[in-house]
Amino acid sequence: MDRAKRITLQNFADEIADAVDLTPEIYRAFCEIERELFVPQGFRRWAYRLDALPMQASQWISSPVTVARMTLHLQPEGADKVLEVGCGSGYQAAILSRLFRRVFTIERIESLLNEAKRRFKELDIHNIHTRLDDGQRGWREFAPYERILLSASTPKVPDALFEQLSEGGILVAPIEKGEEQIITRYQKKNGTIVETEKERCLFVPVKEGIEQGR
Repeated sequence: MDRAKRITLQNFADEIADAVDLTPEIYRAFCEIERELFVPQGFRRWAYRLDALPMQASQWISSPVTVARMTLHLQPEGADKVLEVGCGSGYQAAILSRLFRRVFTIERIESLLNEAKRRFKELDIHNIHTRLDDGQRGWREFAPYERILLSASTPKVPDALFEQLSEGGILVAPIEKGEEQIITRYQKKNGTIVETEKERCLFVPVKEGIEQGR
């Protein structure tokens, strides 16, 4: 990465840090992952603004401030393995790859997943494992997970995901409450799920099934 790009990314991370109290590790992750690679070609001039941007399949790449907040609520320090439901562009997974030893990410839209995999290869990221599936089922083969992140809104977290959360683990999801969405953190303590509402947010809603071949 050349000096100009490093300065751009640092300035970008500084802007995010003005809005969110980042840990040093999360700040460094934003300095290392080039967001412009995750947005459509026509929107790259806006890649380092603090805005959500549209992409294919009527999906959005979340604003970097939202990515930062979701990551902070996940409390990645000391955790080894994370499952993300809703890979989308792959940007959130790429940030997580700098904070966890192993990242497992599921996407239901094949074209989006293929693009994300291409970006991971371009960035030489090798600790992200991908799966085409309905993420509401989770990924049982590698469970339990110390952390689980939902990158799409839902009225209720599927029981399958709580079952795949390790004891003491944290799950973060945007929960639909009436006309609002609330970032909500769940922690499994002695087999019981403890729920804590955090702040309002805006995500595309979770959908069932798989879309292939587009």
